[in-house]
Amino acid sequence: MDFSGKVALVTGSTSGIGLGIARTLAKKGCTVILTGLADQTTIDDLVNEFKILCNERASFLPCDMRSRDSVHQMYQEISKLYPDGVDILVNNAGINHVRPIEEFPDEKWDEMISIMLSSPFDLIKYFISGMKRKRWGRIINISSMMGLISQPGKAVYSAAKSGLIGLSRGVALEGAPFGVTCNAICPGYVYTAVTDPQVRAFQEKEGISTFEEAKDKFFSRAPTGKAVEVEQICDLVAFLCTSGANSMTGSPIVIDGGFTLQ
Repeated sequence: MDFSGKVALVTGSTSGIGLGIARTLAKKGCTVILTGLADQTTIDDLVNEFKILCNERASFLPCDMRSRDSVHQMYQEISKLYPDGVDILVNNAGINHVRPIEEFPDEKWDEMISIMLSSPFDLIKYFISGMKRKRWGRIINISSMMGLISQPGKAVYSAAKSGLIGLSRGVALEGAPFGVTCNAICPGYVYTAVTDPQVRAFQEKEGISTFEEAKDKFFSRAPTGKAVEVEQICDLVAFLCTSGANSMTGSPIVIDGGFTLQ
């Protein structure tokens, strides 16, 4: 798989799943645009790393995904750098906040919906015309198995992630005649900064003495008995960008170790 000549924007790409996806695409020849939250030293290190991976064809653009104005400003900056837009858009940025619905802060609802549903909508809206014009494009939304099921305290997270699946289906229909696919990847539990607080809460609730033991038990709840690996999600993203996935569109693709089968 060689994606030379393709430009990819990966949101939330300074850590975790997003960083893994960005690295995978860069190694396969993509010009990569990074965006996400990190301190300046981390950002500088990542830009230097990606310039080596991408033959200097890499950049970082700041963006507050909670702000539509900030998202639009990033789009304008990308348009200056790449007038033809991006070829691959990976909407990965996300946060979580676990609380019963009656205790859920209004501002957290606004923040989670903005980051995980409104910003993907805006970025798709901005970039899909260029993809249609080129008659090729890949839009990959990182949803979650919680977009298909839910758990106590995760109603809002599920609302955002299931909304992303619905958005993907509608966009897939609009892009299909133009060679533009849109899919939603639905990972199970992956050990990242987002899941770390959940593991610690699980440890406290279950009265488990060590964090490592709690981590093992938390992820062993999947039939496979282990966490989903970041690399597995990255490989799936890469496959969706190949010609072998030309007929895959509008799909919620579950990669959860069988968790949702239980």
